[in-house]
Amino acid sequence: MNPNPCLKKLGFSNNDRAVIFHVDDIGMSQATVEAYIDLVEVGLISSAATMVPCPWFPAIARFCRERENDPRIDVGVHLTLTSEWDHLRWGPVSDADTTTGMLDEEGYFFRDCDPFQEGAELPAVQKEVIAQLNRALSAGIDVTHIDSHMGSLFHANFLRLYLSLAKIYRVPALMLRPEALSFHVEEFVNPRLFHTFMDQVHELEADDYPLLDSIEMMSLDSPENRLEQATERLARLPIGISYFIVHPAKDTPELRAYAPDWACRAADYELFKSDAWRKVIKDSGVKVIGWRALKDCMPAQWNKI
Repeated sequence: MNPNPCLKKLGFSNNDRAVIFHVDDIGMSQATVEAYIDLVEVGLISSAATMVPCPWFPAIARFCRERENDPRIDVGVHLTLTSEWDHLRWGPVSDADTTTGMLDEEGYFFRDCDPFQEGAELPAVQKEVIAQLNRALSAGIDVTHIDSHMGSLFHANFLRLYLSLAKIYRVPALMLRPEALSFHVEEFVNPRLFHTFMDQVHELEADDYPLLDSIEMMSLDSPENRLEQATERLARLPIGISYFIVHPAKDTPELRAYAPDWACRAADYELFKSDAWRKVIKDSGVKVIGWRALKDCMPAQWNKI
């Protein structure tokens, strides 16, 4: 694979490994917000994304406003169109029209991506994601990027909308380079739609848009030996720019009540507080960056819309 052109723009060599240590699902609950605030102070994370429809979004928005001049605050919008839990549910911020194909029989977002991707009407989805982004901006968050909760927008029906938001709001959108995407097809898109999906990503690459070389995510199935898991994942990051996703949350009764995978989320929180993990990162030689750096790599023509 050819060197990622963003490496040079960031002042690195073509043989460097750079990584974004990214905190997902912020605002889903109090446990996620408190974990994020703690980890900002620890200093090992480098980005986060908040879920605007969720109940603790106002708390993370207030924190961002209070820290508006803190360079450690690098927060994007985790565009949310699914609601996976049994005892903690959420729905749209735009409207609750049951005819849009976005809602289940209970009036919430679907728990899984398939019914959303098969039945949601594009105009309604567009209205909702714009409403989420506008609410984040209005709440005082300096949005550094966008991504997609559970990958719901990583579908040929919605990818062009997702990527168009990057132009409209002048922020990078989480997406892999075409060569890397071919290794992650099952995670990103229905294989039947792969070629249509890839055509759109090739358009981005031709525009010199900042794209990633690899994605790693800490398991939500195995809370044991968290440091060993993370060390193994860090060691296998390729040359280029990688995305390392974690889901930290404080171990609270609230977390245990809604999340069957609570132990893994609590383990991510403890991992990113640990001196042992700090040493592993330092010894690896990997360059830690945030989304704000990639925002500065946006194509010049995209900033003139």
